[in-house]
Amino acid sequence: MNIKGKVIVVTGGASGLGAATATHFVGQGAKVIMVDMNQQMGEELQKRLGEHSEFVQLDVTDEAAVQAFFEQVEAKYGQLNGLVNCAGIGPSAKVLGKDGIHELALFQKVLNINVTGTFNMLRFASSVIAKYELKAGEEERGVIVNTASVAAFDGQIGQTAYSASKGAVVAMTLPLARELAREKIRVMTVAPGIMETPMLKALPEKVQDALGAMVPFPPRLAKPEEFAHLVGHIFENAYLNGETIRLDGAIRMQPK
Repeated sequence: MNIKGKVIVVTGGASGLGAATATHFVGQGAKVIMVDMNQQMGEELQKRLGEHSEFVQLDVTDEAAVQAFFEQVEAKYGQLNGLVNCAGIGPSAKVLGKDGIHELALFQKVLNINVTGTFNMLRFASSVIAKYELKAGEEERGVIVNTASVAAFDGQIGQTAYSASKGAVVAMTLPLARELAREKIRVMTVAPGIMETPMLKALPEKVQDALGAMVPFPPRLAKPEEFAHLVGHIFENAYLNGETIRLDGAIRMQPK
């Protein structure tokens, strides 16, 4: 896909992976609509990115709000060509911890945001993307990229809920790609390793260095810009479809 002039929605777009992805696409000439619950950070980023970006405060798990959002996108821009789902949470809790058993409400919250939120966004996005009228030389209407995690494959102790949610995102990839192929929409998933997100940057420098040293090569935390670059390549490479790509420096997480 030629990104220039395309309309792309990025969830979790106010910070971290989402903000880096939005910045990358704006730099490539796309119109980017960033959605997030953090209004202050979202509006600040929108000001930095300028007229080719827009911020909308949105709860990705709210069915009515998400439907209304995509109706507004269609009405305002007349097209949609991509969705990048970066919104998610990753709390840690043991099934049998010192303070008792794992709270069911926490498990449900993680799945609701990471799985239901992802699905809720992509189902409405795909319905708008499918209406895009192909121009001369174009072979695809749009691309959907979801965000999983290496925890989907080698989750650590305390990551049962998080691993379950990211495993579900991975499992959705192929059936979605197969179904949406008829609409000329590709679906891919990225499974990042240890990323230099705001949450990790808040940790002491020694802890960050120790985490980075766990990575075979390069022995450091991955940068959000590297995630954004991969997502950009997925959009540009029309033969990438129905697959999950690990972005992890060859790390395989230990039990703890």
